Amino acid sequence: MKRERILEIAELLNKRGKLTLEQLEEAFPQVSQMTLRRDLFQLEEEGKIIRVRGGAMSVHEVQKNSGEPYTKKTTIHTDEKIVIANKAAELIDEGASIFIDGGSTALYLAKEMPDIVCNVFTNGLAVATELAKKKNVVVNLLGGQLIKDNLSTASSFSSLYFTDTNFELAIISAAAFTPENGFSCNSQVEAELLRVICKKAKFLYMMLDSSKIGKIKPYTFVRPEDINVLITDDEFPDALKEQFKVMNIVVI
Repeated sequence: MKRERILEIAELLNKRGKLTLEQLEEAFPQVSQMTLRRDLFQLEEEGKIIRVRGGAMSVHEVQKNSGEPYTKKTTIHTDEKIVIANKAAELIDEGASIFIDGGSTALYLAKEMPDIVCNVFTNGLAVATELAKKKNVVVNLLGGQLIKDNLSTASSFSSLYFTDTNFELAIISAAAFTPENGFSCNSQVEAELLRVICKKAKFLYMMLDSSKIGKIKPYTFVRPEDINVLITDDEFPDALKEQFKVMNIVVI
């Protein structure tokens, strides 16, 4: 019976793309919310859905806008990414002009962002698609070379694009971090774009889940001392948090 219900939930999510817990309770009135939550946990472990705040969405829905490598990224370390995304979303004020990158954590941020009047620049295709669902958010998508690894764009002309473009806040994520090598990514052209972004922004917020610590990617785009706020999860080492705090970086 339990397995049949779980399969029904998966099928329903595949049909609708996304469901809230309230909608699931309506579809399964004899099942408690706690049981439905456990069902969603199991489906996520099987790689069939992605849990988001207040519900879940089908992996097939993500795949409509995502390449295979990117889709895999969105289904790992989900809890940490949701925690970080919720924290970051609370820091966005109405009327703000911000840059959000195209990483998988940024996609969760796009999902969790309130639908408020703000101007968002992004190089993430999936991020832009998610933000386009919000009525009050103005979305500006950068052009350039498509980086298939994370479905983002970057160009050597990015610095020209941002010459007369203004945003006070950049909220970005990194594929890897070590204190010695800083925050790094896989693509040289994307690293060049992110360096431009980091210099342009008045305030730089870095989203980094604990699984990225100790990893090194080919291209460093910013150093720890250059960021203003570090947004992370509960598993982030306390000793490393203290290193950031010594540099007057706010750790959330």
